[in-house]
Amino acid sequence: EDLPETYRKGVDLALKMVNSLSSVQHHFLFYKSVEKSATEPGFDVSYILHHFLLRATRCQKGTVETAGCQFREDRPPIDCTVCYKTYRGEIEPEPKPYVHCIQKPALTVGMMNSRRMQCNAVGCNSGAITLLSSIGNE
Repeated sequence: EDLPETYRKGVDLALKMVNSLSSVQHHFLFYKSVEKSATEPGFDVSYILHHFLLRATRCQKGTVETAGCQFREDRPPIDCTVCYKTYRGEIEPEPKPYVHCIQKPALTVGMMNSRRMQCNAVGCNSGAITLLSSIGNE
């Protein structure tokens, strides 16, 4: 799946987190998007929400050249949701990007509700972004 760069950066955050876990032995790669949304209030700002799946590959963790890595179908996918603010296409450090990944069978309704609340806190609630401006008196 060809992902726009703004979504790819969020996937990279999740991959970095998952591939850094000591319990992970195989290299994980992006598998497919479940849900994508972007809110663009203007001024080169975007709020990105991306729900996607990662899958283990047959390559060992730490593999640099991943083009030949085949997905393993014998392992459940990792379900991830990331939410973050970008400015001019770059992820902003504030509010802190939200990344949550868990092996698919373990995902609960409570976790999905928590993801929604966390993403709303980052500003990824559709249509509810308010812009405040102030005019200086100088």
